[in-house]
This record gives sequence, structure tokens and C-alpha cells, in this order.
Amino acid sequence: MPDEKTDVVSDVLETLRFKTLLFGRFELGAPWALRLPRKVNASFYVVARGGLRLQVEGLAQPVFLSAGDVVLLPRATAHVLDDGTRKVPRDFITHEQLRASSGTAVRLGGPGATTTLITGCFQFGVDPTHPLLRAFPPIIHLSTQESGRTPSLAAAVQLISAETAEPGPGSALVVGRLADVLLVQALRAQAVLAKPGEGGWRALADPAIGNALALMHERPGDPWTVERLAAAVGLSRSGFAARFHALVGETPLQYLSNWRMTRSARWLHESDDSLDAIAERAGYESAPAFSKAFKRRWGMGPGAYRRTPTLRETRLALIDT
Repeated sequence: MPDEKTDVVSDVLETLRFKTLLFGRFELGAPWALRLPRKVNASFYVVARGGLRLQVEGLAQPVFLSAGDVVLLPRATAHVLDDGTRKVPRDFITHEQLRASSGTAVRLGGPGATTTLITGCFQFGVDPTHPLLRAFPPIIHLSTQESGRTPSLAAAVQLISAETAEPGPGSALVVGRLADVLLVQALRAQAVLAKPGEGGWRALADPAIGNALALMHERPGDPWTVERLAAAVGLSRSGFAARFHALVGETPLQYLSNWRMTRSARWLHESDDSLDAIAERAGYESAPAFSKAFKRRWGMGPGAYRRTPTLRETRLALIDT
């Protein structure tokens, strides 16, 4: 076991090049309604004041949000938000209005009671098929009434609300960092509050499987086998393999192989290391063996992948998706 267990959530988010892109702050006067189509980028909302109703495509029941609540829609599902007073919203604020208002506090809607909404989206630049991301439910609602809500999440909500209410020099940078903190705090809460069936998140809370994941993340290039991992966490081979698959959704060696490829993709973009060095770091005996596995996973060889644009180079395009 490592002396200090690797933080799997942080390692996943850092390796997947997690980014948040903030749309802005909106003062929405009743009656109001927003219709958002399915997008590439997943959405998040912070209710700074007032309340609203959220209807997510595919879910039968709406969700009602109040001041201080945070909601994430990880699967970028189409959805409608409104003031909650009408059964069928008719006059929609357009997505174009939201995008054009990015970075400024803007009033939209009618003359009635005001809801203050901070909106944004987030994106993962590498491997959005990671088990933790696949395990997201369609909606993550962190309510002010939720017993698992942490003081640090509440503090992040207060800070992002205050900074967007009175922006000053450097506010864009400050708000971007606060949005990052907000999302990490929300994902941390999801790991604690995950329900049965929510895959990878429950795996993190399981002592044996959580430790096995930490070992693979800390030393991805080690010659891990199912037997060696099982022994390291104090389980039989069969018991470990069955529990890992039930909680993570894939076998231990499938997870290890996919994680090695994800880490390798980042190493290729962010270092000048040779293919031999990256292959060794990823646990492969030779560059040809590594290249074959990499092409099977990503559909192109390591050299071609190294020449593809990174998320940072396409960041502005993401805002318009």
C-alpha cells in the first residue's frame, strides 16, 4: 500500500484536463423560461437568489431549486428552466442571448420576482468514457437541505455569487478558478452521496476497491495482475475481481489498460519524452507494443496523436457548442 493513498478523483480530473467555462450571471424576472438544447459541454447552475424549476429531458419529475443550490447536468442533456409558476413555458430566453451576455450581469425576463442564476459548463479534454464519468446520474442536485453538503461547498457558492455580483480587476480569472473549485466540491459530494448502482463513485468509498484504484493511479506502469492487486488489498482473487467489476463496471485489467492509455495521451501532449520512455512509464515492454495498444484505444498512433490540437487550443470553440 502507498504511504499516502493517491487521491483518485483529483488524479482523474487533472489527467482528463478538466475545464470550466463560465457563461455568466443573470437576473431573471418572472415570468421567464430558458430552453437549453443537448450540447457537447455539460452544464452547471448556481442559484444565488430566488428559486426555479428544472425539467431534464428523459426525467418524469421536475426538480425545484432554491437559493444556495447547485445543480450539474453531466450528460449535457436538453433541459428547461423556468420560474416554476407556469405548467407550459412559452416565451423562452434564447441560448444566443445567454452566450452574448457572457461575462456580464444581465437582466432578462419580465418585471416579477427575480431569480439570480450563475450559469456555466464544463468539459473534459481526454477520455470522457472514464468509469467515473460514465457513472454520473443524469442530474446532480446539491441542495441547501442536503445532509451531505459540506461547508466548503457552501463557501464556494457564496464566493462565486459575490464575485459575479461585483466584478473587479481580474474577475474573469477569479471566477474561473472559483468555478473549478465549485465543480470539484460538487463531485466530492457526489462521491459521498452516491447511491447503489452509481458505479465508480461507490467504488471510491469501498476500502478495498478504493485502495486498488489508488495503487493503479499511483503506479500505472507497475506489472499489475489481478492476483497482485487482490493480495495488496487483502482479498481473494475471485472476490476482488467480482467486487471490482460490480463497482467500477469493468475488470481490473481493463481499467488499468484504459487508464494507462489516458495517462499516455496526456504525456504525449504535455511532454517531449520519447515513445520508448512513455511506453516504459505506461508499463509496456517496447514502443511497438505500446503503439499498437495506443492505436487500438484512440484510433491513431502516438505520433499522430501528439500532433493533434489540445483542449487549450480549442477552448474558444467549446464556448459556442
